[in-house]
Amino acid sequence: MMKNMRKLGVVAGTAIAVSLTLAACSGGGSTTPSAAPTSAASTAPASGDASETHNDADTMFAQMMIVHHEGAIEMADLAMEQAESEEVRSLAEGISAAQGPEIEKMTSWLEAWGEETEPMGGMDMGMDMNGMSQEEAMADLGDRSGVDFDRQFLELMIAHHKGAVEMAQTELQDGQNPEALELADQIVADQEAEIAEMEQLLSAL
Repeated sequence: MMKNMRKLGVVAGTAIAVSLTLAACSGGGSTTPSAAPTSAASTAPASGDASETHNDADTMFAQMMIVHHEGAIEMADLAMEQAESEEVRSLAEGISAAQGPEIEKMTSWLEAWGEETEPMGGMDMGMDMNGMSQEEAMADLGDRSGVDFDRQFLELMIAHHKGAVEMAQTELQDGQNPEALELADQIVADQEAEIAEMEQLLSAL
């Protein structure tokens, strides 16, 4: 009886060994696909240089938006001094505070890309607020006071923000750099919200 049991154990052990061998052979083909992700992952570092990847649309967006933001800050700083309404002064302060860091961010991109930090034409490039350039708008605002100043500031800044939204939307269509696209999306959201706020303030004057 014991001898028969030992024979059965040997047979069973042999069967298990054979089945394992067959499983290993049949599984050989399945190991190749599992290696594919490792091979694909090895190409991922190519996208690690995304911060330096850019095209002409990204460059133009950063250059133009820096100039645009500088113009907005110049107007906002004047409003903080001359606006009669506390709401308008608070809005101007928020605009100045938000756009300063964005200028620094876009300047750092352009430097990293080896591009000029401002477009040919300087401050007046792309600036058109109800038919006025940045210089003309600042002169016009400087001659106003009280509610008249607040109204004109809001009207000009609404037009200014609409220009920024258009520039950001162009970047979203044509740009390539992930960070620039992210900022463009944020600018559209922020400035459309501020346009709505300014229209509300304007209607209350």
